[in-house]
Amino acid sequence: MRLLGVGMCAAALLLGVVAAPAQAADGSRDLRSARWALKETGKDARFRGLAAVSRSTAWVAGSKGTVLRTSDGGRSWRDVSPPAAVAEGLELRDIEAFDGRRAVALSIGEGEASRVLRTEDGGATWTETFRNPDPRAFYDCLTFFDSRHGLAMSDPVDGKFRILSTDDGGRSWRVLPNAGMPDALPGEAGFAASGQCLVSAGPRDVWLATGGGPVARVLHSADRGLTWQAAESTLPAGDPARGVFALAFRDRTRGLAVGGDYRTGQASPQAAAVSSDAGRSWRPASTPPPAYRSGAAWFPYGTGAALAVGPTGTDVTGDGGRTWRALDPGSFDTVACTADGACWASGEKGRVGRLEGARRG
Repeated sequence: MRLLGVGMCAAALLLGVVAAPAQAADGSRDLRSARWALKETGKDARFRGLAAVSRSTAWVAGSKGTVLRTSDGGRSWRDVSPPAAVAEGLELRDIEAFDGRRAVALSIGEGEASRVLRTEDGGATWTETFRNPDPRAFYDCLTFFDSRHGLAMSDPVDGKFRILSTDDGGRSWRVLPNAGMPDALPGEAGFAASGQCLVSAGPRDVWLATGGGPVARVLHSADRGLTWQAAESTLPAGDPARGVFALAFRDRTRGLAVGGDYRTGQASPQAAAVSSDAGRSWRPASTPPPAYRSGAAWFPYGTGAALAVGPTGTDVTGDGGRTWRALDPGSFDTVACTADGACWASGEKGRVGRLEGARRG
């Protein structure tokens, strides 16, 4: 979304790390001593893009064309920023990594500012594989189903969200036909806040989050973006600053939506919702996070534990998103967890953390 393309006001950065007790209600994850351990990056970029590969390997992408990679759990970071992106000061708002060597990054903006970059050598070299030729398009997020098939989404063009597709791991891209895409609502767009406005689960299912319109919606495709069905969420809407900012699906049926109103000091009641039917319907969290949240991720263990992050803190749920409680007050924009039990988060002023002290119940 263009409003987020020029940046957002953030809450004050908390320099220390303070943890509140929490425990997953399903007993699968013990979070009583969990806390974010900050990993010094040496950068002041805002990292809204995060690709968590494992406990040891992660990539972050952000402002000023910055991309960093760690292979030792965050003890050290290699600056692997694409030189052209740095020179032009591109806003890298999403990054997807297949391992420690292969990654695809998305820069946002109107027209040619929206680009896709790909590396196969850990960021030593980058290839630009897509540059948006349409001044009406503004790409927000990308996702991959596997190491070959992926999609990127743009704010509406000619009244419909535009979908870009790859079947060769991001080496080439094509715009999909929009016949199967529902009409966009007045003012509706995506939020380039955390790289989570377009997410996938399994080989074919993908979901798109919207805001800015009279209602905040979630669009679902079961055929890799060819046809879509739209459902209204319960999150705040009716203003360009409100909507669904992030989605997370544990599998093709169970999903979380978080968001609210990103403006500092604005209330965000009902800032989280849950779905158990692949996003066809959404129910508000009975105890939602207390403020706007821009990122969400499921814990790798158990069935109901997940995290939500935003400028004013991190919240955790143990019952699949029905109730949330505070975990940490520090600022993050996005969060991701890996199959080997690691959770990473990143955000403003070069801030990156890895969750420590959480263990299986």
